[in-house]
Amino acid sequence: MQKNPLSIIILILASLSAFGPISIDMYLPAFSTIARELNVSASTVELSLASFFIGLAVGQIFYGPLADRYGRKKPLYFGLGLYIVASLICLFTKNIEMLIIFRFFQALGSCSGMVISRAIVRDLFSYRDTARVFSLLMLIMGVAPIVAPLVGGYITEYFGWRAVFGVMALFSSASLAAIVRFLPETHQFDARVRIQDSVKNYLTILRDRQFLGYALSGGAAQAGLFAYITGSSYVFIDIFGIAPRSFGWVFGINALGLIAASQINSRLLRKYTSDFVLERIYVVVAFFATILALAGVLKWGFWGVFVPLFLFISSLGMTFPNSSAGAMASQKKTAGSASALLGTIQFSLAAAAAGIVSHLHDGTIRPMCFTIGTFGLAAFLVHRIMVKKEFMQLEGT
Repeated sequence: MQKNPLSIIILILASLSAFGPISIDMYLPAFSTIARELNVSASTVELSLASFFIGLAVGQIFYGPLADRYGRKKPLYFGLGLYIVASLICLFTKNIEMLIIFRFFQALGSCSGMVISRAIVRDLFSYRDTARVFSLLMLIMGVAPIVAPLVGGYITEYFGWRAVFGVMALFSSASLAAIVRFLPETHQFDARVRIQDSVKNYLTILRDRQFLGYALSGGAAQAGLFAYITGSSYVFIDIFGIAPRSFGWVFGINALGLIAASQINSRLLRKYTSDFVLERIYVVVAFFATILALAGVLKWGFWGVFVPLFLFISSLGMTFPNSSAGAMASQKKTAGSASALLGTIQFSLAAAAAGIVSHLHDGTIRPMCFTIGTFGLAAFLVHRIMVKKEFMQLEGT
């Protein structure tokens, strides 16, 4: 098993990282259909997305210590098993309450892959290489936000929205089989790691200003992304009149921009440090987030929203890998716990963004645009306040 090519291992890690985008994006085109069939409002359906984000935030806290003590693979087996069961229950659910509840449990399962894939990258690569590997993972997993809503739109149209969750169950089953067969264990059982000490470990990590600055700024930027994900179905389908199956193309164009930026980032890292790139890209994030907030206030039309939204989403292709690498740089001995805490911070902010968009739902583009603007500006400010003074310390880490 140890002789499997690195390319296969990276592909498996990318599939684990893609559980989030697939679980989130594939059913977005079905929001209106779900609302109609379950006889609820669009804002109520959006709560199933918020519950997923809450599950991602909560679950990652537990997987980190488990992965540090018992190794990387056993927690993955449990998480993917839970994901498969929850997906099947979502497939057969009869009301929105059950969908909201089991989307939470589906998230608890999916976040195992998100946490542990980051920890495995830290196990296998040096700090200087981690940002490049995260960029490569983003290229591979970036197919998910492009393909998922397209596939989801066509599945919903021809087979109904429930079939989307059947596809999720099949994907997770295939990923589990690949892990069993091809993924090596990169962190052996460590009796020195005690689960009961996890709170103490998390508090120790949180006292690391470097970790917290990168995690909060990256999390705020990601919250802007999830505000877009939460509100985009209603904005583009119900307000701008895009057909559900065509919505995937709109969503895919934005995902392509994110992927392209992540690969530009990978090339820039051959010459510049990740901190050099971050300092500049957060200015871009803040600028286009502000433009989107203005678009919401002034009620700009399709192109007035789509263009700055595309540029905002694209810029995140440079914030995600670099902020993740920066946060994980000083956490080699507790990579699992640090990865879990990083994910919890990011998805707690994502859940807050989704909840804000749903709560402010008023039949206009304002909730989505205003929330993106707020979190995008916050990402810039947090980075400037908490990280900039640490700027050159990572060189040679």
